[in-house]
Amino acid sequence: MTEINNAVIFKVLLSLHTFNKILNMITSHNKSLKTFNTFGIDVTANTVIHLETEDEAERIFRNKGIPNYPVLILGGGSNILFLDNFNGTVVRPEMKDIRTEHTWNNEVIISAGAGVTWDDLVSETVELGLSGLENLSLIPGTVGATPVQNIGAYGVEVSELITKVDAISTSDGSRHVFNNKDCGFGYRTSIFKKEARGEFLITRVHYSLSGHFSFRLGYGSVKEETERLGGASLKNIREAVINLRKRKLPDPGIIGNAGSFFKNPVVSTPFAAELSMQYPEMPVFDDIPGYKKIAAGWLIEQCGWKGKRVGEAGVHDRQALVLVNYGSATGYSIYNLSEAIKQSVKDKFNINLEREVELAGII
Repeated sequence: MTEINNAVIFKVLLSLHTFNKILNMITSHNKSLKTFNTFGIDVTANTVIHLETEDEAERIFRNKGIPNYPVLILGGGSNILFLDNFNGTVVRPEMKDIRTEHTWNNEVIISAGAGVTWDDLVSETVELGLSGLENLSLIPGTVGATPVQNIGAYGVEVSELITKVDAISTSDGSRHVFNNKDCGFGYRTSIFKKEARGEFLITRVHYSLSGHFSFRLGYGSVKEETERLGGASLKNIREAVINLRKRKLPDPGIIGNAGSFFKNPVVSTPFAAELSMQYPEMPVFDDIPGYKKIAAGWLIEQCGWKGKRVGEAGVHDRQALVLVNYGSATGYSIYNLSEAIKQSVKDKFNINLEREVELAGII
């Protein structure tokens, strides 16, 4: 019996030794996060763990291998503003494979690991002749963030295309599958951003795409730009969207930003009609019955913020919805600027703007 017990103990110790060895390989300490957030805020985290496979993720959380709490799951860092150093562990899902999971008539299910760069996935699906993601071209970030934020652009929301999300519980390492309905999608939100925030590490996302082309050209200048490029095709629509985004939005590789800082506010139809009487040029879009969506960038511009700079923080000169870091802005300086903008819009239009960008730190 003693020999058996010793053998069991040896196996356990060997398993723990292997686990600790793996943990040391994928972990770094007092790591700068400047290159891990598109605002380029120069902060650090106590620990950063890089996970390249679902098995690694399962093992880390099942064996309570997180050295410092709290935990922040961070993908491309394109939708976060760090206010100060993160005193905890940043976990980066870096699964990077793309698979064709299922084909039926014109429907093709494509899945991608959470660490795949979003625009790389869009590019590949367009090259494959699969319709669905083309209007979402050039959105920064990774695949794992798309269901969290329910990204959208030019008349398309990714929730229309997601069939399921694979995830791992951060409390015990168990594996979970969320179908589309389970995700609780809303305008730029989901269960992963609200009630289940931080409870799951997304590892893979599945999208339903089509070999039958059904183009969305009715939003903004997409139709005109597509026609200029020679007419409707997957490649022309993708190029049109890329051109439009490049004209309006700054490149995070050149100037720090997180894209749209605020959501477009949704107001009641009667209130929207009242505002439209005062401001006939105000961009208004249909939303769910009884409500309208108003362009937040227009509201901010009317308050005089477009192109304004406060120290190293500022509002982009071509798109008032985008706040920028001119080089050495702190997270707090950008946050304070955003609060001043919110107050201006509230005072002028009686509309409360809501941040699209997430905050990390103490306000």
